[in-house]
Amino acid sequence: MKTKYLCKIPDDLNIVADKLLNNYPSNRIFAFYGKMGVGKTTLIKAICKNLKVADIVTSPTFSIINEYKTNDNNSIFHFDLYRLKNINEFYDIGYEDYFFSDSYCFIEWPEKIQELLPCNYVKIQINQNETNNDRIIEF
Repeated sequence: MKTKYLCKIPDDLNIVADKLLNNYPSNRIFAFYGKMGVGKTTLIKAICKNLKVADIVTSPTFSIINEYKTNDNNSIFHFDLYRLKNINEFYDIGYEDYFFSDSYCFIEWPEKIQELLPCNYVKIQINQNETNNDRIIEF
């Protein structure tokens, strides 16, 4: 069953982040789908805040992956696959070490590695309402 949220202001993302983590307490792989600039990184920042990440959360556009530490020293991995040239590059970074680490993995542009996603990943679709700039988030 899909859950849908309408976000009119940035603070609404904190509610969505809380619901997402509470709805999927045992999941660790979260795949974020949506057009460029729709707010994937912004939602990931809200989720990381909820998880008490001590580091500054930024998009790993050029590095492909960022590791963040929580206040209790757990790792969270944030992937931005937009610049990935081919799936072999993802193999080369040793994705299995991240995906099967039991750490949270947040993936932007997961369609580039769709066949490598484990079967229990959570799909988050973010769309922008063209008339009023609201965000519609489904998972």
